[in-house]
Amino acid sequence: MIRKAILEDVDEILEITKASAKHMIFQNIFQWNEFYPNAAAFEIDIKRDECYVLEINNAIIGCITISTLMDEEYIPILWLTPNKNNIYIHRLAVHPNYQGKGHAQELLSFAENYAVTKRYTSIRLDTFSQNKRNQKFYELRGYKKLGDIYFPKQSEYPFHCYELVL
Repeated sequence: MIRKAILEDVDEILEITKASAKHMIFQNIFQWNEFYPNAAAFEIDIKRDECYVLEINNAIIGCITISTLMDEEYIPILWLTPNKNNIYIHRLAVHPNYQGKGHAQELLSFAENYAVTKRYTSIRLDTFSQNKRNQKFYELRGYKKLGDIYFPKQSEYPFHCYELVL
């Protein structure tokens, strides 16, 4: 079941993202670290009603943020659609113990259906340039790679920006 996250979920969400970060680091993917994602980011997402969690047997195993705010890092990107009616996906994570079972697909499908239902023009996101698995995940779903941005506190490597026109 996917539901809106509440503030009491933050600790469980952080367990997922920390486990995911360790899992990626083990694979030499230095996408997340001790600075990001953090509790403050999720608390803001929850207060804005933009964070969702995936539960199985009353345990949170995944999360996704579906936001209407465009980060300033995205401004230089030449998007396919105007910057008017878009949503942005952030902090999509599935606990490593549950990966490979279609849960990330389920979370992204939820976001895509949400965007279609609310009549958004497109879905935008970024993914780490060193995370080939994520790139393939988005590209197979029809997302188009458009350009790169940088988050120096996370990595010296760029993040690829993607957009799916609805």
